[in-house]
Amino acid sequence: MILIVDDDVAVRASLSLLLKQAGFATVQADGPEEALQALARQVPQLVLMDMNFSMETTGEDGLQLLGQIKQRCPAVPVILITGWGSINLAVEGLKGGAADFITKPWNNEHLLQSVKTALELAKPTGEPSSEKLTRKQLDDQYDFSMIVGEDPGLLQVLRNIGQISATDASVLIEGDSGTGKELIAEAIHKNSHRKKAPFVKVNLGGISGSLFESEMFGHRRGAFTDAKADRVGRFEMANKGTIFLDEIGELDMGSQVKLLRVLQDRTYEVLGDSRSRNLDIRVICATNRNLQEMVAEGRFREDLYYRINLITVKLPALRERAQDIPKLVQHFVNNLKVTYHKQELQVSNKALKWLRELPLPGNIRELKNLVERTVLVSGKSLLEVEDFQNQLQGSSRKLDEKLLPSVGAMTLDELEANMIKKSMAYYSNNVSKVAKALGVSRGSLYRRLEKFNIPYDAAE
Repeated sequence: MILIVDDDVAVRASLSLLLKQAGFATVQADGPEEALQALARQVPQLVLMDMNFSMETTGEDGLQLLGQIKQRCPAVPVILITGWGSINLAVEGLKGGAADFITKPWNNEHLLQSVKTALELAKPTGEPSSEKLTRKQLDDQYDFSMIVGEDPGLLQVLRNIGQISATDASVLIEGDSGTGKELIAEAIHKNSHRKKAPFVKVNLGGISGSLFESEMFGHRRGAFTDAKADRVGRFEMANKGTIFLDEIGELDMGSQVKLLRVLQDRTYEVLGDSRSRNLDIRVICATNRNLQEMVAEGRFREDLYYRINLITVKLPALRERAQDIPKLVQHFVNNLKVTYHKQELQVSNKALKWLRELPLPGNIRELKNLVERTVLVSGKSLLEVEDFQNQLQGSSRKLDEKLLPSVGAMTLDELEANMIKKSMAYYSNNVSKVAKALGVSRGSLYRRLEKFNIPYDAAE
């Protein structure tokens, strides 16, 4: 049974009809008093409630009711209904324990999706949280074929994403650069009911604010000066499937507002076309930044933060799962055997042990690059410790601390600008190679080049 709480009889009737058509029994209440009485008679599966029950529309009565519901029935999910202008109120509700919020006027499909997701996440897993599943047990239940490793921390992550993949919950994947956030996002998609639909990856760090709408929503021919043909936006490409928004912490504030509206209303407009289009997508975001700190500093919208992180997945750094390094090396070598037709390719046990002890700030990406570079440069069939050492010494990864400026001699901006200038000179102004070497996207590098007034070839 779902409890609907709203002082508008038309809203209650509309929601009740929608939910009954979807197979849910409902009970209606016109305000806090009736809601608490209904709660005393029967504990609902879910509560769908408005935030305002008085002329003041401060939402205090709604927050108070939410607190009373969570106190009496902490396991019952609550979805809030509010107007677009009251999203700050909804965010306060999320902090108070609400599972999600929907804005009026709502999209029926999105509302039902939110209800089903909240109910699915509220279900007991049937397994004690302390139970440690083996990699084989996880592989028997889910498709994690792209992910290598058996570290307990990684297995816990896989167990969590396996459980949430069946829902449509928005997921925020946090982790250092190179930890495999994209692979985790794709694994969530492959184990969901949307697995046969598109999985669309978008690197938001490479999209400037001026191109955001065209890139994400698409445009019609003639919508602006350079729009010489129709363009399909990324959201339309991902419809019915999953959209993966990588580097979401790179978005400017203006683009954050536009993204929030789409994620909230599940509607968008193509540039040059006034017709609104509906979206049915699952949203997965990723970042290597601390978004909570960015929210506190006013650089990331709090309402968007709560919209994208219904579920948060924190990926361990490679240094936290060093036991997986030999398995990852062997995985990369097996792939390289096929790529370069070198079936005899091997890594000595001594080299595997040495690699396991190696500090790898670039995580899996750095390890993969090191292995491939060593294979290509050494030309050997059996890779030893010295082969990998030679590549480390020749790479730009390892900085000699003696070459760094003394503390206080240079600001971080000056240090960053100096490193970019050296890299641009080393790679003959090839932006793609410089971005890869520095571990940033082309878009992020372009913004830094403009910030520090470093010349580059715009035609590159």
